[in-house]
Amino acid sequence: MSKILELKEKRAKAWEAAKAFLDSKRNESGLLPAEDAETYDRMEADVVSLGKEIDRLERQALIDAELAKATSTPIVGKPDTGMDGEEKKGRASEEYRRAFWNGMRNKLSYDVQNALSIGTDSEGGYLVPDEYEKKLVEALEDEVFFRSLATVIRTASGDRKIPIVTSKGEAAWIDEGGQFPESDDSFGQTSISAYKLATMIKVSDELLNDSVFSIEQYISKEFGRRIGTKEEEAFFVGDGKGKPTGLFDTAAGAETGVTATSTNITFDDVMDLYYSLRAPYRNKAVWLLNDSTVKAIRKLKDGNGNYIWQPSVREGEPDRILNRPYRTSIYVPEIAAGNRVMAFGDYSHYWIADRQGRSFKRLNELFATTGQVGFLASERVDGKLILSEAVKTLDIKAKTS
Repeated sequence: MSKILELKEKRAKAWEAAKAFLDSKRNESGLLPAEDAETYDRMEADVVSLGKEIDRLERQALIDAELAKATSTPIVGKPDTGMDGEEKKGRASEEYRRAFWNGMRNKLSYDVQNALSIGTDSEGGYLVPDEYEKKLVEALEDEVFFRSLATVIRTASGDRKIPIVTSKGEAAWIDEGGQFPESDDSFGQTSISAYKLATMIKVSDELLNDSVFSIEQYISKEFGRRIGTKEEEAFFVGDGKGKPTGLFDTAAGAETGVTATSTNITFDDVMDLYYSLRAPYRNKAVWLLNDSTVKAIRKLKDGNGNYIWQPSVREGEPDRILNRPYRTSIYVPEIAAGNRVMAFGDYSHYWIADRQGRSFKRLNELFATTGQVGFLASERVDGKLILSEAVKTLDIKAKTS
């Protein structure tokens, strides 16, 4: 207990004792006898003296605090706040990050809920912190390599109109003094929507409350895997009904470059697909196919007897087909009659639209009887090939009945 607090308590008791003495010694006329008056005066003087001592100690404490102040301003800026020391705001702030993960662990309080108001989506969960959003996107890119090939945009609304050129104007030779020909580009329009992709995981109460358990790392890996695989499937074979439109969709996907007459792909089929793509797109083109199709292509030779599949001879470089890199996915259709089994093109013309951020929601009651907590994760995303001529496919002719 501090000296000032101790003296204040002593003064309060002394004053109560002085008042009690005064009330008990007053006579019927309300006056205090002379001998009792002297005693009371001494009691009152003690109270005044204690008050003066308290005032002196309080002034002393103020002077000590003033003299203890630093003579220069210390550096308080964090390394990640920039040279101007400006604090991160909104979902990028450290306060929001702490509040978000405390909320996921159910450490809710008024302060936590107040901080989370930045990312509140009414009854829809909280938008993840900016820093974690980047980590989750990185996890998605690990699962979905196609995001690194496509063009990824962020949209603020559920539907975005994109103008495209449907036909290009041309120049013409004219005589001197002749009329300049009119030849305008024709424009069309396509739209990118926002379809909802969601998943749920369950975690036991014991594991969640274990300080060693990293909920951030676990959710990043598990949600990244689940959402990533469904994205990849939709970006390749989605039909556009409640999901993105895939590259291999026959109605709204890439253009057919070659139609093979049998399920035995030949060197000519692959070569024809290569040259079906215009030269400007071939400079950045990548093959997309299934592992089983790669196995079939490894056996193909060109007219000089050289295999068209070339293994990489340098670290970090991919294997190649006709000197262009390729990527494989289990979601690209396998070689079978009626399937589109291979694509070749510049996939930067496939646009992936992420609607705002990804959100998480905690379910406390649904699995309470089993001692578990549910976590919902959702995102709104769409994907579409904006320029169909930028990607060509190899189709296998369907069987005729």
